[in-house]
Amino acid sequence: MSIEIREVKSPKDFKDFVNVQFDIYKGNKFWVPSIKKDEIKALQSEFNPAFRFCKAKFWIAYKDGKAVGRIGAIINEKYNEKINAKCGRFTRAEFVDDNEVVQQLFQTAEQWLKEQGMEEVEGPLGFTNLDHQGMLVEGFDHLPSAASEYHLPYYKDQLERLGYEKKIDWIEFRLFLEGMPEKAKRGAEIVKKRSQLTVKSFTKTSDLQPYAIQLFEILNEAFKDLHSVVHLDKEMIEYYVKRYLMLLNPEFVKLVFDNEKNLIAFIIGLPSLSEALQKANGSIFPFGWYHINKALKHPKVIDLMLTGILPKYQAKGVTAVLFYELHEVMEKYGVTEMETTGIFETNQKVIQNWKNYEHIQHKRKRCWTKKI
Repeated sequence: MSIEIREVKSPKDFKDFVNVQFDIYKGNKFWVPSIKKDEIKALQSEFNPAFRFCKAKFWIAYKDGKAVGRIGAIINEKYNEKINAKCGRFTRAEFVDDNEVVQQLFQTAEQWLKEQGMEEVEGPLGFTNLDHQGMLVEGFDHLPSAASEYHLPYYKDQLERLGYEKKIDWIEFRLFLEGMPEKAKRGAEIVKKRSQLTVKSFTKTSDLQPYAIQLFEILNEAFKDLHSVVHLDKEMIEYYVKRYLMLLNPEFVKLVFDNEKNLIAFIIGLPSLSEALQKANGSIFPFGWYHINKALKHPKVIDLMLTGILPKYQAKGVTAVLFYELHEVMEKYGVTEMETTGIFETNQKVIQNWKNYEHIQHKRKRCWTKKI
């Protein structure tokens, strides 16, 4: 049976590339599909400003005429300058459990990266750290957040067979927050008073817009030393604001200011859209937006999407303030469970925060690496 690896070039190719995962995970109750149109645009330079500092190519594997796998390769030039290395990325790898299919897909991506002068490949990673990243290696029977990833158990086995090794892992938690401890409330109030902090809350998404640039500037500063992270410039920030702002329930966003009204920290929670996106099945219209809007207004679980604190405030208890403020909104809505997105296993400062609450550490995603 013949296998053909075809580079993605035409509009139909981009649709086929995105649809591969819909075939692989069809009927899987734990997979959360993305919106197809958004995924296609993210792969095209006319829509995604990351192509200003990234090179990328994408391929689909066909077996007897049927699409059975896909892979992308990215060279993030900003990141290579930052770490002074020649490191490429594989991205969006999806495949049936077929050794020859997987072998040919990865050989194709690796060969292109070698031709571009790369000496190492890491992944799965996206264009930036706000893009798809990590391969699930533990927690296959848990529903991921909309910002996380899901893969099947054999993916890990295939990567090991190809000679890939662990670079670093992200871990994810489910927190159970039935009633905020009184000491947490007192602690948050003490921190606010001691550091003269104020917290701003929102009821309209439009009221968040003026703070978007500042928010991402804090993210840039707080995340700058983390693996795979590159600085997001104004054009990238505007891209992500436009893509994600309208999906927020503004009540679950909290901003913290110092006594001179400078923004110093933020937390973004999002009513879980996982079940809504499953019902939408890749399309906003005709009924996808109905399910998403309903989930935003009537949350059952909150996904902790992003937290950022300026470095000089990171050891001053600001996390306690953010968490308390978000929890108050959760109590208003009767929500008692929170899903974290991926946290590097080496980030003990953040992990220690979660261990103060009843929790399970239920998922693990991996960034793999290989010399080429």
